[in-house]
Amino acid sequence: MPIDSAQIKKLDQLDKISTHINEFYIHDSSLIYLDGNSLGRLPKKTITNINDFMLNEWGDQLVNGWENWINEAQISGDLLAENVLGAKKGEALVCDTTSVNFYQLCSAVIKLNPDRKIIITDAANFPTDRYILEGIADTFGLKLVIIDNEETDANEYERITPDLIRPYLNNDIALATFQVLQYRSGALNPMREITSLIREYDCLTVWDASHAAGSVNLDFAKNNIDLAVGCTYKYLCSGPGSPAYLYVKKSLQKKLQVPIQGWFAQKDQFEMGPKFIKSEDIRGFQIASPSILGLRCVNTAIKIINNASIPEIVKKAQKGTDIMIEFYDQWLKSLGYKLMTPRDKYKRGGHISIMHENARSISVALRNFENVIVDYRKPNQIRIAMSPLTTSFSELYEGLKKIRNVTENKTFKKIKDFDGKKIY
Repeated sequence: MPIDSAQIKKLDQLDKISTHINEFYIHDSSLIYLDGNSLGRLPKKTITNINDFMLNEWGDQLVNGWENWINEAQISGDLLAENVLGAKKGEALVCDTTSVNFYQLCSAVIKLNPDRKIIITDAANFPTDRYILEGIADTFGLKLVIIDNEETDANEYERITPDLIRPYLNNDIALATFQVLQYRSGALNPMREITSLIREYDCLTVWDASHAAGSVNLDFAKNNIDLAVGCTYKYLCSGPGSPAYLYVKKSLQKKLQVPIQGWFAQKDQFEMGPKFIKSEDIRGFQIASPSILGLRCVNTAIKIINNASIPEIVKKAQKGTDIMIEFYDQWLKSLGYKLMTPRDKYKRGGHISIMHENARSISVALRNFENVIVDYRKPNQIRIAMSPLTTSFSELYEGLKKIRNVTENKTFKKIKDFDGKKIY
């Protein structure tokens, strides 16, 4: 059945988590924001909580506040583990940046098997992860093997499967690392199967869940995941530059030693001893003082997620991407677009990617002329996201229609030199 406004209206009426939209600050109600996979909206409660912290904790308590703040990275980690990651208490920390945490965990895994010489990842992995792996490989004298999964005509573009990686595996593998959800295409990788396969070679896998957390069921405990990192500013709505997180399965916490040994990881932190003795729990992976302001942003957002529940959030993300793909079939395919995301809702997350030869100009034209924000990624792809907590089906539908209109009317041809925009 072709999509129409009556169908969309019905979906909004049946949406069990639609009221949560009111919990977020919306400056311009006419803006169609389909880029929550890059930066989530601001929760209203965050404004209150941060102001309260500055006045009533930092302002009033000064250094005495550290009596309560000292363990907040762990407290936030537990909140994240239970409500988003599907992990146990004591297995996650909210701290540092995704890049720092990724470097720390990857380096620790490599040190477990110092005689092994190969790191495996894929060409579609997020650039920062690949760049860090290049540096690690150079430092340790290892070979970085990059699986080519960027063929745009491939049946499952970018998606990692056991069959794809099996030919690259052997007993010389020191580390394997992939994204849970491919940042560009939105393809969801089978974490459990890949982790299990790589473990057959006595090797650990580090997952980057940045584009997955808050849009898919992660279930780290159920999927027997070893290690993971991720950010909190996308679907987790914790703000630009908010603290990242790391996850380490309890059985690995004593075995792994990260290279940066900060005093927060010291077993007896305030003894100020002459030598480093690693804390044997998750605290052993924390470097230094956490950003308390950032943690309060994370805590606020996760409480909203908890109230909405991950199952309902995932259900809405799946339905939203269903609508996108139906609209693509109905209107966009004939306009020269190509779907780059799996059609199976269990093989994708909260965003899709469509390819068009004028994608970059279309993305800028949508912002300049239609007040619609999507984003552009090379080569020639537009990402469209359903942020379940903050996007209605009506907003999504109106955005899709404007993509069609900008393309049909060739409005994008008005864009010259991309109007100086560096971010689209």
